[in-house]
Amino acid sequence: MKKFCLLILLLLPFYLFAQPVEPYLSPLPKGSDISILVQTVSKNPKTLAQYKSDQFKQPASTQKVITALVAQLELGNDFQFTTNLKTTGKIVNKQLNGDLIVQLSGDPTFTRARLKSLIADLKQSGIEKIAGNIILNSAIFTSHDKASGWSWNNLTACYNAPASAAIIDGNCFGVIITPAKVGQKAHAAILQNTPISLTSDIRTISNSSKDLKDKYCELDISHIVKNQYHLSGCIPANKDKTYLKFAILDGVNYFTAHLQNELQKQQITYTGKILELNQPLPKQLTTLATSESAPLSDLLTVMLKKSNNLYADTIFRTVGAHHFNIAGTWRNSGDAAKQILREKAGIDLKNAVIIDGSGLSRLNLISADKMMEILQYIAANDTKLNMIAKLPTSGVDGTLQHRRSFNNPPLKEAVHAKTGYIQGSYNLAGFIQSKKGHYIAFVQLLTGYQAENERESPKSAIMQFESAFYKNFVNFTL
Repeated sequence: MKKFCLLILLLLPFYLFAQPVEPYLSPLPKGSDISILVQTVSKNPKTLAQYKSDQFKQPASTQKVITALVAQLELGNDFQFTTNLKTTGKIVNKQLNGDLIVQLSGDPTFTRARLKSLIADLKQSGIEKIAGNIILNSAIFTSHDKASGWSWNNLTACYNAPASAAIIDGNCFGVIITPAKVGQKAHAAILQNTPISLTSDIRTISNSSKDLKDKYCELDISHIVKNQYHLSGCIPANKDKTYLKFAILDGVNYFTAHLQNELQKQQITYTGKILELNQPLPKQLTTLATSESAPLSDLLTVMLKKSNNLYADTIFRTVGAHHFNIAGTWRNSGDAAKQILREKAGIDLKNAVIIDGSGLSRLNLISADKMMEILQYIAANDTKLNMIAKLPTSGVDGTLQHRRSFNNPPLKEAVHAKTGYIQGSYNLAGFIQSKKGHYIAFVQLLTGYQAENERESPKSAIMQFESAFYKNFVNFTL
């Protein structure tokens, strides 16, 4: 009897704090599956709610929380991507006698403006002619620029641009499609001065057509070779133009085209060819010009607030390159992430699967229990990391600015969390700030859920669940 009473006393704190999850699950459609874990933030956290928290699920973009922590631990807040112009030659009479080497770094923020500035610095150094080749060195990364488990039909989408060593303006291009009269070809044009090739045979159809061929005729884009694309399918007849953004699938070819244009504009000629080299450079090189990104801390803010996939994946591959001092690949970057977390944070992800940094891969796997370990470490070290402030804030900014479940008091401005969505998954990982100022960490991994539409209504299943369930923790006091 004494042992039984002692057991009751030991379990009593859990039952005093524990919030049941099951009563809130009824709005979710049959067949969906959710993992929930909510804990206080402390050295000895109390579990406030728990439901299937040991199950492995696809993290989607909550993976970026892991990427951000790993990057800060490995690279440091002050790390910058650096793009260099180097040479083994010498400048004589305004001529560079030797090859010009563009040392690419996979900088996701590199732009045409920065390329223009680099070439201007080259001209300023006295170079008007290059007596040699121009070599694009892409040795920072090797193997495929697309990760395993990325959906093939999303590869041409701007948000799925490959994490290449060569990046300009996010490696995306815009297209404007103007419908014509029913039965005629729509007009498709590339926005801005973008060095790609685009053809189109999009057909304009009636909005009220009952023809099954029209009903199932979908707008599509095909990548032919290098950066040649073809638009096909149908678009309804209306007065509105359609604006779309697509991914550049050959980063080196795209960078080469921009480089050629800029050299021509600034009247710098070259006698050789523009070539790619995916091998480490010799150390005996002279640096002619340099362009740096903003510090990592700033990049992580954009990555987390806006859920930028290109930032996440280039940072992820850079971690692998930096940690092992070899070219970054998806595989060695995943191994590096686990090693870094184990050695520097005491977090063992064990059977978790880390394929990419963005969460786009459907092969990634994490449990709410393991994601909670990440969150607890972040909270315990946030004075140094300052990562909670980098997360989207409900009703204020990022991907939580318009999330309807958190847009009204008491949850408005109280939730700081990374969202994660790929078809079938609807996830959250972050913190709720109680009215007393305490942080409460929470993880939500929902699978098998089909949103009613792209813009969830306030009465949709997931919005009903989130708005009702998480209110329980705003007024929590220790």
